[in-house]
Amino acid sequence: MAMVEMTGGRRQAIKTAIHAELQRQAQAGAHRVDTEELAAAVEEALDPDEPVEEGKRPQELNATNDD
Repeated sequence: MAMVEMTGGRRQAIKTAIHAELQRQAQAGAHRVDTEELAAAVEEALDPDEPVEEGKRPQELNATNDD
């Protein structure tokens, strides 16, 4: 298996996803780690869904469009 170099942000996202998913499973009373859910959490951290854009950002507002 080849070693893949990861940037700090990517590595941190993976660590955070793993930690959060393991914490969620532990709080749910899991007796074993659900590796499918863990993999899904990591995949989501690496390729999150784009947020749905609604409305305007504060810097886009002015007196004519702040209704």
